[in-house]
Amino acid sequence: MGSPPLRLARLTLYFAWTVSLMPVQVVGLALGRQWTRTLPIFYHRWCCRILGFRIRVIGTPTSERPVLYAANHISYADITVLGSVIPGSFIAKSEVARWPFFGWLAKLQRSVFVDRQVRSATIQRDAIGRRLAAGDALILFPEGTSGDGNRVLPFKSALFGAAQQCDGVTPVIVQPVSLAYTRLDGIPIGRLYRPFFAWYGAVDLAPHIWSMVGLGTVEVVVEFHPPTSFRDCGSRKSLANYCYARIAGGVAGALCGRPQPMPEPPSAASCSPFRDELPEAITQRAAG
Repeated sequence: MGSPPLRLARLTLYFAWTVSLMPVQVVGLALGRQWTRTLPIFYHRWCCRILGFRIRVIGTPTSERPVLYAANHISYADITVLGSVIPGSFIAKSEVARWPFFGWLAKLQRSVFVDRQVRSATIQRDAIGRRLAAGDALILFPEGTSGDGNRVLPFKSALFGAAQQCDGVTPVIVQPVSLAYTRLDGIPIGRLYRPFFAWYGAVDLAPHIWSMVGLGTVEVVVEFHPPTSFRDCGSRKSLANYCYARIAGGVAGALCGRPQPMPEPPSAASCSPFRDELPEAITQRAAG
């Protein structure tokens, strides 16, 4: 499935565009220029055009800093999609730093590399907390891995503790962000074709990329949900629960084509922990 000439054209343009901008970012980082924070968003927007992604944005990313964006994770393509609409750095698995080419790109975007092992959770949380205390915008994938695109996997709450770590220094805004690959050349993508975009399990990276880039124009829905904070939620688990509920509802709504019932952010006045669970029927409809 897909067009070989389209694959070759897209990959040629992508690598030419990437290689031409990499030295610019390297020099900017070496000189400590502020524009190195915004160059990646310009780069990713053109990558989306080259690779055939059309982004439909719902809601508005917060302009407050520091901010921790929490998003569901479906594919390596999420980096380009989210990078095109969020001027921030990613929180990535430590092994990504050792990948050829993609690891270099992650470092040029000032990514924070974390070891997902439980024994190092405190160290990783503190590293993220230092970046947030410096006023950065970071993008976290709380699932800890990529899913099949049908539903959102359970969130790991440990790294949400970074919002608590520096909450006494400066309030950290946490904004849930949902993304879903919804249409291919205007036709809804069902369960049969979602594996062309979702990279998960034991699927090899290179063949998956080769297959995906030969497809047509892909619509991706990115929804920015109402932000909250650790202080309003009361605990990192309550914060993770709120983000999960909004993101799972956003994914279900994008895939079903109709809005889903979702909770409001916790009240700052009540300071009551968020404990609501997303109705199971929503995630079941998303899988269709």
